[in-house]
Amino acid sequence: MARGYREAVALFSRRRLPTTDRSRLDLRPGDTVLVSTELSDGRWAVASRRALHLVPPDGPVVRHPWSDVDHGSLDPATRTMTLRWVWGESERLTFAEVPGSFAFSQTFRERVQQSVVHAVAVTLPRGQRARVVLRRDEAGTMFTQVLGDASIDLSDPAVAAVLDAAEDEVRDAVGLPR
Repeated sequence: MARGYREAVALFSRRRLPTTDRSRLDLRPGDTVLVSTELSDGRWAVASRRALHLVPPDGPVVRHPWSDVDHGSLDPATRTMTLRWVWGESERLTFAEVPGSFAFSQTFRERVQQSVVHAVAVTLPRGQRARVVLRRDEAGTMFTQVLGDASIDLSDPAVAAVLDAAEDEVRDAVGLPR
């Protein structure tokens, strides 16, 4: 609170997710909202324990389990977070205010990292790079993902051999059967 005015005022004010929007979230048992912030396009970005929710003013809420997110990065100058999905597409979220962007990006990073158990980067026969990631889904079940660009030919036996070996390595690292 700042003093020196006729009354105390908050140093930062943030709008809260409206109750009507909160009721539209698909919060599954054991899930809870951790942070929410308004986006410049009128949507809300909501981080819950188990998923990222994008809430438009009307229409369906888009829900992504954290294991759908490859990574994200925040440009603080523009308050824009660029999300990269595991299927290779990207999406930009521009936050309406600075305090919301920092709080949301910190929680976003923590939730994505929480879903990653172990990862191995590999170089493929044609010099391409990929990652084999052991992740935890929202129910806690572990599974592997291969993350790379669309030019990787998974049907190539040499590529498959490298990726299979990397998958064995991540599973062995945490004591899971092959």
